[in-house]
Amino acid sequence: MPVSDTTISALIELKRTDGEGLVAQLTSQLRGLIATGRLGKGRVLPSSRRLASDLGVSRNTVTYAFEQLAAEGYVAASHGRRPVVMIDGHERIERGAVAAGECVGKLRLSPWATKLQQADWPMSYRGELKPLRPGLGDFREFPNEVWARCLRRSAVHAGRRELGPVNRLRLREALTHYLATNRDVRATAEQIMILPSAQAALTLIAATLISPGDHVWVEDPGYPGAAAAFHASGARLTGIRLDEQGMQRMPGLGAPRLIFMTPSHQHPTGRLMSLARRTEFLAASRPGRTWIVEDDYDGEFHYDSRPVPALQGLDAHGGVFYVGTFSKAMRSDIRLGYLVAPAALVSTLEIAQQHMGLIAASHIQEALAEFIADGHFLAHLRRMRRLYHARRDHLVEELQRHLGGMLLVEVPPGGIQLVARLERGRTDRAAVKRLVEAGVETRALSSLALGKPRDHGLLLGFAAWRENEISAAVRTMASCF
Repeated sequence: MPVSDTTISALIELKRTDGEGLVAQLTSQLRGLIATGRLGKGRVLPSSRRLASDLGVSRNTVTYAFEQLAAEGYVAASHGRRPVVMIDGHERIERGAVAAGECVGKLRLSPWATKLQQADWPMSYRGELKPLRPGLGDFREFPNEVWARCLRRSAVHAGRRELGPVNRLRLREALTHYLATNRDVRATAEQIMILPSAQAALTLIAATLISPGDHVWVEDPGYPGAAAAFHASGARLTGIRLDEQGMQRMPGLGAPRLIFMTPSHQHPTGRLMSLARRTEFLAASRPGRTWIVEDDYDGEFHYDSRPVPALQGLDAHGGVFYVGTFSKAMRSDIRLGYLVAPAALVSTLEIAQQHMGLIAASHIQEALAEFIADGHFLAHLRRMRRLYHARRDHLVEELQRHLGGMLLVEVPPGGIQLVARLERGRTDRAAVKRLVEAGVETRALSSLALGKPRDHGLLLGFAAWRENEISAAVRTMASCF
């Protein structure tokens, strides 16, 4: 129903204490009156002076609101004349509804998007964190005050870095030293690319190397994010079964374009690939023919012995990509990963990185470079290794005490999660559903299989949860079983 000039001000309620400014409030409410047809097409609005007087605001507030509505096409305004409504709200809403209805069921997606929709990744978590969600470190133990100081100093000097490279030299150099010392990675700073996540690194590799129909080997069961990235690029995936050392060699199969593996702690089982097995895979890799992607997602956390050197450091041919992330060792919301690329591909990957927009914020990169250079990162890792080691052992003890007859626990030599296999004949998806409903969050081992699942079990995180939380979760699991 149309409204009179005197009624317009009565329909508008401005709150001086609202976090939204008066101009934004007035613009939004006038826009709503027009969109719903309360102010019809051709309607002449009150002058800025009169509406300002009625609402008890400055004339500038009303003038700015009118100017914004004019810019959006809701009203026509000219100097010395009152604004005139230019659209029919009911007609606009009706046309919009019809147009939206016409799109339903007729969407055409690219092959890339279609294949991503078919993937069981990313996992859709809703609500608050629950024990024993896998894949997480304990953000509660992170030195936030130290990190905040690094961020503040980085922000102060941001103006000096405006035109710098997308991969900041200070962080690349800090990572070069850290990876050489702690993971035996052999690379120059120029080979390191800083990305928003490890998944971004996999997407970049897939876009650069994979053509439709190329063969890619992945672990089975394995990390679904890698399978999703390569499958979406058109690769033909072959799931390679595991033994006690992780991914097996398959000499009978033809050489693939790419092999993806997690040799330090196989995802999800945590199994460690021996030096001899690594050497066998390296013998099969050749730059330009067969590439290897080594994902060292939680390689910082090894508990039972000195970590085996990274596969990349053993490579003499320059055919290995090394992928890492800071989300496990620091905080997941820092959103930084990195890629150590073969020297022959650096320039191509840097062009692709910028074209795809896979760029990490420079102030975060600079803050992290300082965090590493000043020793805070290594100090935090040392503390977390002790803490996570104890939590792993505590979870194993609790599972054996309360569920020893129902679950077979695989004790990983490191990492942040473990697999507990179900006794034969029991399916894991039904068990996971019951546990989640009871407040224990886990993932079914069968959901990580590339094809038909061969094993059933539970993927349980221990790093993010304190010992009392682990004990309570295991007691809940026992009551469910």
